[in-house]
Amino acid sequence: MSVRLGRLLRKIAVSLAVAVFTSAIIFIVSYLLYPVTGVKVEGARMLPESEVWETVPDRASLLTLNPEMLKRKVKSNPWVEGVKVTKDWRSGIVLVKVEERRAVLNADLNGRQVVLATDGTELPGLGGADLQRVEVDEDQVQEILEAGRTLEDHGIALDSIDEVSASGVTATVEGHKVVFADRFSDEQAGALPGIMKENPKAPLFDLRTPGRVVIGAVQNRRPDVKARG
Repeated sequence: MSVRLGRLLRKIAVSLAVAVFTSAIIFIVSYLLYPVTGVKVEGARMLPESEVWETVPDRASLLTLNPEMLKRKVKSNPWVEGVKVTKDWRSGIVLVKVEERRAVLNADLNGRQVVLATDGTELPGLGGADLQRVEVDEDQVQEILEAGRTLEDHGIALDSIDEVSASGVTATVEGHKVVFADRFSDEQAGALPGIMKENPKAPLFDLRTPGRVVIGAVQNRRPDVKARG
């Protein structure tokens, strides 16, 4: 019994040694043939580039570098919304393109300052954004985030939340002032880009009337335009 066990242990030891040796050979050959010569980061403003460099191990090879793992590590930073990794097999450069989140809401929520991106991600700071601090409750935060998602679904960027009051939420959208209350429809959001383009100097676009985009100052109630889907 002990002889058989000894033979089995020797076989296991030999197999492990072969596996380790083979792995070492593969690692050396892959590094010599396709070494990572550098990492280039594009689109990073708030993300420290050093964080990206640290995700690539020393003596890494293009053959063994796992792009998905690299993406996951980079996306663990709250500023990062999207990552694309490209390997340049000629130069050995790993290109990491980063799409960052923007702060759109600087909120006083239950006595705590919270900075949020459109998707609801809490950010560690304003990231250079000039945002007024507004007092909100949980329901208002959800309404604001839903409004931001509705706008983005129609290709419109929510730049910032400027004021929250009983009369509604005032925001800057594509450089224009927009006011809304509770929720507005996809029809209104879909019509907004065209109406803003037709009325570039309008001081305000009011989405508080169901099915309409009201153009002009709120108190004057100047002519409105029915939302075009």
